[in-house]
Amino acid sequence: MILINLLPHREAARKRRRDVFYASLGASALAGVVIAGGIYLWFAAQISSQQNRNEILSQEIKRLEAQIKDIATLQAEIAALRARQQAVEDLQADRNMPVHLLNELVRQLPDGVYVTSLKQTANTVAIAGVAQSNERVSELLRNLGNNSAWFTRPELVEIVAGSVNLSARDQRRVANYRVNVKLLRASEAQKAASAASAASGAIVPTAATAATAATAVLPASAAVAAITPAAAASAKK
Repeated sequence: MILINLLPHREAARKRRRDVFYASLGASALAGVVIAGGIYLWFAAQISSQQNRNEILSQEIKRLEAQIKDIATLQAEIAALRARQQAVEDLQADRNMPVHLLNELVRQLPDGVYVTSLKQTANTVAIAGVAQSNERVSELLRNLGNNSAWFTRPELVEIVAGSVNLSARDQRRVANYRVNVKLLRASEAQKAASAASAASGAIVPTAATAATAATAVLPASAAVAAITPAAAASAKK
């Protein structure tokens, strides 16, 4: 027996396919909405976490800025204290500057060179005196510039020919000179001595040791006798 389907099966199949398509489309849309919501929630959580971290960082930055201000204030106070300490140390070291000046001047004066006037202005020392010849003045300049740890940059202001009476019948020609020289402070002299010691490998005494030695070696009578021409005149007699 032959069965013939007279129902519109093609329309029914198309309807079924259409229903399946719409159901798949709805499921896809729902899945897309769920995925988009999940992604949104994940990004929102990440943003919130980053905002919390940013807030913590801002608080730490403010705390560190306050500490930096305190440190800058402390550094300024330390610098001021160091400056005052250095000033006190310089004053303490510079107390013996006249001793160094006289002692070093006596040590560097060549034979035949005498001092009649000595004046210090700040760190510049003006020396005036008489010498037996111009060569003696040149030797004095070399000694002050090369052999002294306390004098530097000697400068010849003038040298004038003159004469000195050693006795009623004895008159000799001399050279009247004026020299300016820089007197180093104790700290500068110690640095120069340390540099020279490192270059030569010799042991150089510190400024305090030099001050003690100068005080012990240089009595007032010896200094005056060494730098006044009157003692030279009596010696030549």
